[in-house]
Amino acid sequence: MAKKKKNTTRKDGLIAVQVYLGLDENGKRRYKTAYGRTQKEADEKADEVRAAMRKGLDVTAGRDTFGEWAARWLKVKTPEVSHSQYGGYRARINYINEFLKDAPISKVKSIDLQEIINALSEHNPNTGKPGSKLLLEITKSTFFQVFALAIDNRVLDYNPATAIKLPKSAPASKRRALTDSEQQWILNTDHRAKRAAMIMMFAGLRRGELIPLTWNDIDFEEKTISVNKSAERISNKFFVKEGAKTAAGIRTVDIPEALVEYLQSEKRDGIFVCGKIDGGMHTDASWKRMWESYLLEINFKHGDFSPFQNKPKSKFDPGGVPFVIPHITPHWLRHTFATLLYFAGVDILSAKELLGHADIKMTLEIYTHLDKQHKRKSISKLDDYLNYASKMQVVEN
Repeated sequence: MAKKKKNTTRKDGLIAVQVYLGLDENGKRRYKTAYGRTQKEADEKADEVRAAMRKGLDVTAGRDTFGEWAARWLKVKTPEVSHSQYGGYRARINYINEFLKDAPISKVKSIDLQEIINALSEHNPNTGKPGSKLLLEITKSTFFQVFALAIDNRVLDYNPATAIKLPKSAPASKRRALTDSEQQWILNTDHRAKRAAMIMMFAGLRRGELIPLTWNDIDFEEKTISVNKSAERISNKFFVKEGAKTAAGIRTVDIPEALVEYLQSEKRDGIFVCGKIDGGMHTDASWKRMWESYLLEINFKHGDFSPFQNKPKSKFDPGGVPFVIPHITPHWLRHTFATLLYFAGVDILSAKELLGHADIKMTLEIYTHLDKQHKRKSISKLDDYLNYASKMQVVEN
């Protein structure tokens, strides 16, 4: 019977057990060493290495850090996303790296990720306020994608991000749809930004898709808009990129008659549908000036100044004009379009295409949220009716 090879005991008392990994590309034998304070512990660690090998995992990557795989993931994402999206992902990775940069990725547990999420939900270092639900969802998604990349490369066989639970107390995103009265504000306020607002509200274009939109992209006979390019903001300028903003690709949006008639009645003052006064394409600064001017116009025309002693006589009133309306954003207008599709009975697959969502999950989230709201309102109507019927019965008795 062959003698069992004696394992090495290091000066620090750890027992080392070598596991044969096979030959490298040069024909040399490769080993991985497992350590333990007792022979039993060292053998168990060696068995874990062999088990990982049987699963096809790369056992030589055990010391790879989370920070290293996060950096690789960012490189993979670079050609897939816009400049601003990349900046958002990089910011998330920088935040996570404060906790996990040097941690071996194979040793990161779900509880480690959950603690980071919980800490962020209590304090967003950028705002000093609790982290929003949207921020937590993005952070969780970032975790998941980094670990998924490691799994695809056989470093791990389990994604610890799947067990993350978002705190229910996290404040919801402020993005919402315009109310019926706010939609009327858009329809009834003349301003050079009205074109942009109308297109976002009735066609769902993103700001980056709207800024490079040309009149040639609109087919008035077919009543469609071709979304075939997008503008990415870098510093204070927008740079046009052919193709749509997301992986959903170029899309054609059918537009309602009301939008067709409005756009046909507009004077064409350049190649861009929503260009600057001089006909050129907007910069970030010129867009912001135009949009703030538009909101000030809506505020003066439709704002409720009854709580104030004196109603302003003009939007340039020397006494100042209190800003009393909600700060309407392009995201709100796009969300309004999604809401209009829902209430018009447009099916979820068609809505996905019209909105240009790369993943139907995004559309499903919007429709599910609206579903819950609508059902709650329906039950409230039933509650009102039952209360009314109960009161009427008391009166009759």
